[in-house]
Amino acid sequence: MVQTNVTALLPRLLFQLAVIFLVTVILPGPVKSGPQKALSSVVSVLPLWANAQSRTKEPEGSGIVVLDGRKIVTARHVIKNAISIRVKTRDGQILAAQLVAQDPLTDLAVLSIERTLVPMDFGWQAEVGERVCAIGNAFGLGVSMTCGVVSAIHKAGVGFNPIEDFVQTDAAVNPGASGGALVAQDGRLLGVLSAIFTKDSDANIGVNFAVSAALTKRVILALVKDRKINWQYSGLELEPAISRSGTGTLGAVVVNIKDNTPASQAVLKLVML
Repeated sequence: MVQTNVTALLPRLLFQLAVIFLVTVILPGPVKSGPQKALSSVVSVLPLWANAQSRTKEPEGSGIVVLDGRKIVTARHVIKNAISIRVKTRDGQILAAQLVAQDPLTDLAVLSIERTLVPMDFGWQAEVGERVCAIGNAFGLGVSMTCGVVSAIHKAGVGFNPIEDFVQTDAAVNPGASGGALVAQDGRLLGVLSAIFTKDSDANIGVNFAVSAALTKRVILALVKDRKINWQYSGLELEPAISRSGTGTLGAVVVNIKDNTPASQAVLKLVML
């Protein structure tokens, strides 16, 4: 019969116990980093309208927790004309939300909730070709993530809002994701998902727009502080410098100066060439 020398096995047993302790106690579990850490800062927005059938194509939207963790920025068209608003967190909590203020010119709105959630940090200026992820409640299926790249920045005159500073991306964005987040690889906010450029159907074709983080931050700080934002209008009416079929250098020409505006008060005069 073979006898085991316990004393000889003791060092091995101690080593195995040390490894188990290291793996299960000392070493931390998986740490969410990058875009994943932004998931907990995006909520589903659940508006209620007087006519429950009026928004069958897009009955829900998305929102981003910002600032003190009790403010949520979303797309204005998500909650427009709603008689009440609720938000659903990623852990399944449904909370009442109050409309703080809204800005129709940029299609942004700020909501307030009683519970403190994890706010998302604002990022730097997006760069073309940068890897990004879109986080939102697409089709009301719950918060999910799609990824792509930044296709263009500072897109304006697209035609969705009177005031535009869009980050364009090919990351898939579909109805219900409006008000969600476009985030950088470090999880910081680069823009608020706002619009899908499409011709025949209200579904993603790879040309999607998010209100830039810089414009978003400016708007929500003003809405939280003053419940409105005062945009200055110069009074100048512009047209493209070259016609649709023409050639030349891109630019704009002033075609009219409206009365009682900063431009007219500055004694600017329109000279016809």
